[in-house]
Amino acid sequence: MKVRPGDYEAAFATMKRERASALFVGRGPTLFIARRVLIELAARHRIPAIWEARVMVEEGGLLSYGPSFPDLYRRVASVVDRILKGAKPGDLPVEQPTKFELVINLKTAKALGLTIPPSVLLRADEVIE
Repeated sequence: MKVRPGDYEAAFATMKRERASALFVGRGPTLFIARRVLIELAARHRIPAIWEARVMVEEGGLLSYGPSFPDLYRRVASVVDRILKGAKPGDLPVEQPTKFELVINLKTAKALGLTIPPSVLLRADEVIE
């Protein structure tokens, strides 16, 4: 199913009409490509959005919580190394992320009229001001 530009606007209008209190945006190529539109719509409709990737918060999203991609890339390098040394990919264990990051954008929180509790700010890996 192809997503058209107006689909996002319609979805946010529905969320606003239904009084959605927040939005979680997962990861995927379509969502990544549309990230700026989604961030702008969330701000315009005043819907706090939680993202899986920190890049969304760096570009104006409220907060993200998800796997640390630099950590994942380092771990992938060790798997590739084992394969290049002769290990069969099918014999290697499936790995799950072990390091997660919480990133908060205080400028966006302020624009939404939200106060992030100090206990949450202390747990954040990064706070963007």
